[in-house]
Amino acid sequence: MTTATQVAEYLIGLAHTRGVSINNAKLQRLLYYVQAWHLALRNRPLFGDRFQAWIYGPAIPHVYWAYDPHGWQEIPCPESIPVLPDVETAFIHEVAEGYLPLDEWELEDLARSEAPWLNARGGIPIEDPSTAEISEDDMCAYYRRIEAAA
Repeated sequence: MTTATQVAEYLIGLAHTRGVSINNAKLQRLLYYVQAWHLALRNRPLFGDRFQAWIYGPAIPHVYWAYDPHGWQEIPCPESIPVLPDVETAFIHEVAEGYLPLDEWELEDLARSEAPWLNARGGIPIEDPSTAEISEDDMCAYYRRIEAAA
């Protein structure tokens, strides 16, 4: 199975090839949307790592901490971009079309307004830390509803 780290590196490379800036906050949200739409449209996760409902939106802790040294600065392009199966890269590109143009603040506002993140936080005030896991079932159901309404 593909890992979240591989998808993260692929997304960073994709952003650079498109001339789009990407920092750790934006990376976390892009990973989230790739996984959410994969769950909704393919009925299975793209990678096995789980998201937590952090203050600023969904995050995968080990991926976040790997890129934390960059702070809010742009993450440099990886020296080598992972080779993923064509069906996965096509899917990632499709999701990226809609979300890559958004900046980290737009992605944060969007993710924090949606049911999966809100449900995981279970009423915890928005400014309070949380390590609650975001349910993949919630992600799947929520984005299926969006797809059905489109």
